[in-house]
Amino acid sequence: MLKLINIHKCFAKGTSHETNALRGIKININEGDFLTVIGSNGAGKSTLLNIIAGTILPDKGRVRINGQDVTNKEEHFRARFIGRVFQDPLMGTAPSMTIEENLALSIKRFGRGLNLGLNKLNREYFRNKLAQLELGLEDMITKKVSLLSGGQRQALTVLMATMFDPKILLLDEHTASLDPEISKKIQSITQDIVQEKRLTTIMVTHNMQEALRYGNRTIMMDRGRIILDVSGAERENITIDYLLKQFSKLRKEDYIEDELVLV
Repeated sequence: MLKLINIHKCFAKGTSHETNALRGIKININEGDFLTVIGSNGAGKSTLLNIIAGTILPDKGRVRINGQDVTNKEEHFRARFIGRVFQDPLMGTAPSMTIEENLALSIKRFGRGLNLGLNKLNREYFRNKLAQLELGLEDMITKKVSLLSGGQRQALTVLMATMFDPKILLLDEHTASLDPEISKKIQSITQDIVQEKRLTTIMVTHNMQEALRYGNRTIMMDRGRIILDVSGAERENITIDYLLKQFSKLRKEDYIEDELVLV
């Protein structure tokens, strides 16, 4: 489903602030895979998602999605088959518009499915989808999104990003800014949708427990490179302590506290 071939990305090249964000990233992700991504600050996690989404283009290398070379295709082109949820619940929705208007915009973005207008049939469809979230949003369909809580808005964003079965779902620390209880709820909603639709998913997380609990494959990044890639039976048997020790070993530094890796 997704292939990254020798991806390089450098910011502020030739200046004192030059940063090699990605250095020779090579990865194949199969259809239906759920990949979790961990790493310290500056490891290149968000840049990786931005390269996949087309928010930024690589300096070198190729990006292929479902066999199609999209290396030089920008974000608006890839939006037809990539859903994305950001850390900030304020992103991904139009706060001055109602819930139903935001859902209608999501339909327009993918350009298929229901008619774009807000009619009786569409509203009933929206209510059924919202009811599945079990947050009472189906009874607030005409309420402005700006009046929702962070958790409600993030749940709405997850729904909008997945309504029409994107080829790839990108989750950019999408529960990090929420309190623990609502974070668990949003993760549960996300997992249910991913499993139901069998979405190919990439989730960046600062939480190692989440990285091992969800999905079927985990990569660890550091300084623009992938330094660990585990899946299958190997992944099922590893612990957070093992990941920390591997990080220290691969980075050739003394044992590092988990805060450094998780931030």
